[in-house]
Amino acid sequence: MVLALLALVAAKCFAILSPILQAWAVDDLAGSRLPEFALGAIGLTIAYGMARIATNGFQQARDALFAKVAQRALRRLALETFQHIHRLSMSFHITRKTGGLSRIIERGVKGVEFLLRYLVFSIGPLVLELVLIGAAIFWKLQDWRYIGIILTTISVYVWFTFAITEWRVKLRRKMNEQDTDANQKAIDSLLNFETVKYFGAASREAARYDEAMAGYEAAALKTSYTLTFLNFGQAVLITVGLVVVMLLAAVGVQAGELSIGDFVLVNAYMIQITMPLNFLGTVYREIRQALVDMRQMFDLLDEPPDVQDRLKASQLQIARGSVKFEEVSFSYDQKRPILKNLSIDIPAGQTIAIVGPSGSGKSTIGRLLFRFYDVNGGAVFIDGQDVRDVTQDSLHRFIGVVPQDTVLFNDTIYYNIAYGRESATRNEVIEAAKNAQIHDFIMLLPDRYETRVGERGLKLSGGEKQRVGIARTLLKDPPILLLDEATSALDSETEHEIQEALERAGQGRTVITIAHRLSTVQKADRILVLEKGTVVETGTHNELLEQNGRYLDLWTLQRSEQAA
Repeated sequence: MVLALLALVAAKCFAILSPILQAWAVDDLAGSRLPEFALGAIGLTIAYGMARIATNGFQQARDALFAKVAQRALRRLALETFQHIHRLSMSFHITRKTGGLSRIIERGVKGVEFLLRYLVFSIGPLVLELVLIGAAIFWKLQDWRYIGIILTTISVYVWFTFAITEWRVKLRRKMNEQDTDANQKAIDSLLNFETVKYFGAASREAARYDEAMAGYEAAALKTSYTLTFLNFGQAVLITVGLVVVMLLAAVGVQAGELSIGDFVLVNAYMIQITMPLNFLGTVYREIRQALVDMRQMFDLLDEPPDVQDRLKASQLQIARGSVKFEEVSFSYDQKRPILKNLSIDIPAGQTIAIVGPSGSGKSTIGRLLFRFYDVNGGAVFIDGQDVRDVTQDSLHRFIGVVPQDTVLFNDTIYYNIAYGRESATRNEVIEAAKNAQIHDFIMLLPDRYETRVGERGLKLSGGEKQRVGIARTLLKDPPILLLDEATSALDSETEHEIQEALERAGQGRTVITIAHRLSTVQKADRILVLEKGTVVETGTHNELLEQNGRYLDLWTLQRSEQAA
């Protein structure tokens, strides 16, 4: 950074020297008397050319030196933003708009790059150049009127530029909002491609997108029209200032007070001022816009995670893998409690099933165990350790989850299975695939383990995706396994095959099975029946049937549905 700034100052010094050398060369050709140290016209012309080359050389050196500063800053900021988004809690991610979020990050990072580059290389150099030019003109001409005209022109120019740009920033902000909205609608529609096709809604989606783009078009046109007005106004102001200074210099030449070289000097300096000033409007507008874009990104960075590690959080120590919910109360919305003083004791190595109607709080239990949310009351313990007292990383390391809908990365089958454990060998990945009963299927594919699964794994069937998800979790080898309705979206035959893989996966582990289909939990060591956030029945499958209670009702209903 220091070297870049030194190169910047050197470039400006040579830029200020160039018109002086040119003026002396003109005076020498016109027969005027030169300072004793000055070279002849030929020597001055060569020196002028060398000064121009030096100016450009130091400018290029400046850009090359600063490139590393800018790129490293961008990389660090992008990484920090990416890491922060992953630290944000489940409540943020279930309400996010992926398209809008990606645009905020993209514009924010570009805004930082622009601000770094132009604050350092446009605003600062412009001020330095104006000071040096003012000093050079006064030293050469010894007349304050030139300085007064230049300062007046610059002041009016800057006032006009800033006033119009402030107005344009509001229009640009509106344009950004429309752009974000259109992008979000497009991505949301593409992510739901199948749904759009199912309901023949392609034209409806196109109309929604076009409506959003129409708003963007209107805002963009206003922005473009006001830019035309700004550019023309700037040109008028700077031209008036240039003409007044040149007229004053021309009068001085006619009166014999100035040489022709002085006239050339004033003209060169005014053109030199004009170039950065013409760019000032763009720079100021972009800086204001960059600040708007950065504010959105920094607001995102300021978004606090709902779930955070305590200051002295320790690493989770797993001895056996027992899980305990002690009088747990929780609600996503204070007006609607989900769990009410729930107490569950799960011994290490046992398989516990949690069943109940939709909305009873089954999946919430899994989210609290994984600490996607913190309990409102009570506590969750693993081997006697409150999950709020341990780091989230260590907690997540010891819990494996097979969700209802396994989402895969748009990469190869091998990558998706190996994602379970970064250090896994190829043989371990293949062994996990065999245990999940998907190895034989993979070997029938043309590219085998290098087969790409498509976005969200859409090239695979539901059962195939689920097996990949099971293999991934088996490779992680966690002491606690959470099966969150892992087979509810599958057909009966596929469900039976997956169930065998899940039973094999659960051997030697503490398993919590959250299930809607009761046929999948008959072999559980204990079944908990959940109703409106509380456990209403508990026991084995046979014990619950004998109780003639809520479980029997659910079992009878599902059996009758299957028979039908």
